[in-house]
Amino acid sequence: MREFDYRRADDVPGAVALLDADPDARYLGGGTNLVDLMKSGVERPARLVDVRALPLDRIEPAGDGGLRIGATVTNSDLAAHPGIRRNYPALAQAVLAGASGQLRNMATVGGNLLQRTRCGYFTDVTRPCNKRVPGSGCPAVEGEHHNHAVLGASDHCVAVHPSDMGVALTAFDAVVSYETADGPGESPLADFYLPVGDTPHRETALPPGALITHVTLPPAPVAARSRYRKVRERASYAFAIGSVAAALDVGGGVVREARLALGAVASRPWRARAAERVLNGAPATAEYFTAAADAELAAARPLPDNGYKVTLMRNLVVAVLSELAEEAAR
Repeated sequence: MREFDYRRADDVPGAVALLDADPDARYLGGGTNLVDLMKSGVERPARLVDVRALPLDRIEPAGDGGLRIGATVTNSDLAAHPGIRRNYPALAQAVLAGASGQLRNMATVGGNLLQRTRCGYFTDVTRPCNKRVPGSGCPAVEGEHHNHAVLGASDHCVAVHPSDMGVALTAFDAVVSYETADGPGESPLADFYLPVGDTPHRETALPPGALITHVTLPPAPVAARSRYRKVRERASYAFAIGSVAAALDVGGGVVREARLALGAVASRPWRARAAERVLNGAPATAEYFTAAADAELAAARPLPDNGYKVTLMRNLVVAVLSELAEEAAR
């Protein structure tokens, strides 16, 4: 590992100032992703600014009836919070589906949203990767890509975003707030992750040196009837090969409102807007659930070894929506 300076921030302005003074610095939360990347040589910061002691570790009611989640809230505390479990159960399920208990005790909300892809070419510094070295190429296009993107990819990058939490937050229209040397800002999570295009090294809309301070969940009554389902290659402690965060409000057998986001299919958590348009106002039946999934996956462009994901995601969407509809009918 490269030798680095370590500073512990006492307040948010101090943390931002420390990073502003050194563009080669990084914020350190739980370290569950950053430290691994430092060990492999992917990340080589000259300074780590520890933000764990900042007063950003609370989950509080938002003024409009939603919830405000501090950036240093641990994944374990988020999943256990009564308000999350009651009003946004898919988010609690998504967090519990990720990593191990030990990692969830350390990992933070802000760090989870900023975690990097788990593509093997990205984490192997002996191989080219456009995320690490822009313009060097994407060997995954013709190499190992069975768990890579089928939506929104490009010739420059076909990796997927690994967050489970981010999928549920995307379905519920979460907003990310941050602080910079020039003042505060915010970004809807739907706009937070940038399209991969020809600049896969630019992953988020965060300004340089910005510190995520909290994530706000707006009030969403439909979210109380939600579910997160993850498919992986082993029973625990594995990244998704496909996941769905869904919420469904059904009355009289008709979908009054639907929220749907997909995971492990793109470089960012994927809000399934085309599927939602099919669902809203439609009969809550497997036929329409399948039509909604097909409408979203019509844009899929699988690679030779990951076409199975299209079928997997179709079946997963239909299964989760069917379960929610059956519960609503009881």
